[in-house]
Amino acid sequence: MLDDAEKEQEYRFGVYGLEKKWKFPLYQNVSPPNLWRLIECLSVHLQAKAETVEKVSEIVRKQLALSPETQLTPQTKFSELGADSLDTVEIVMGLEEEYDINVEEENSENITTIQEAADLIDKLVEKKT
Repeated sequence: MLDDAEKEQEYRFGVYGLEKKWKFPLYQNVSPPNLWRLIECLSVHLQAKAETVEKVSEIVRKQLALSPETQLTPQTKFSELGADSLDTVEIVMGLEEEYDINVEEENSENITTIQEAADLIDKLVEKKT
């Protein structure tokens, strides 16, 4: 049986020209090319509730006067829907009103997708309770 030190293997690889170091237990057999797939799988557990994503989608649809045929997914970017910075502010204001929360300006600047908005809403609602 391997001890903890023997179980770890270090991988080095470049991402966007930067060298990163990642350590993975050998028994999981995770290779660097599969790192991002692993992160995506794990991040599913950190995402907002489905009902929050749906409510955010409704608010975005209303604020941007989108037709019911317009498909919205959690990954939909506001800019893809034709939203400018003022539209994004109005979306945030609609979310604040709906959930009775206050989104700080620094947080609102980081919201570019429905999923990011829903994640922030769930986080702020959880803090509030």
